[in-house]
Amino acid sequence: MKTLESVLTKHPFFENLDEAYLNLVTGCAKNIKFDAGQFIFKHNEDANQFYIIRQGKVALEICPPGKPPVTVQTVSDGEILGWAWLVPPCRWHCDAQAIEMTRAIALDGKCLRNKCEEDNTLGYELLKRLLPIMGKSMDAALLQLVDVYGKRD
Repeated sequence: MKTLESVLTKHPFFENLDEAYLNLVTGCAKNIKFDAGQFIFKHNEDANQFYIIRQGKVALEICPPGKPPVTVQTVSDGEILGWAWLVPPCRWHCDAQAIEMTRAIALDGKCLRNKCEEDNTLGYELLKRLLPIMGKSMDAALLQLVDVYGKRD
């Protein structure tokens, strides 16, 4: 049986993270499951977790005014879901819905924010690791918006 620590240790997001920090992070983690169709979070809700998707698929959706929801990104096995937990005001910028049954490790954002406040080096390490994920998410959203608003009806 795999422990949370052994799974996190092997995940690329935590690669080369100091063992003491990995122990702190593991203390903020738990296994979680989402059924197909279940919302993981909704736009403008408090962002107090982030997730490592172990198995399954999650759609990140935005709702353009007067239009149906648009999937801007799909997150699946091994990927990180959510970065808003670290960036004030810590609110979600989109909806996340499980496309299929999804198993994940949920990391408590409040717990991690407190640990980052206590140890700025940990905060900097996590921020450096989240920035590429934020960039990928923003690129996907921008491309989708160009597609949605760039079409002439």
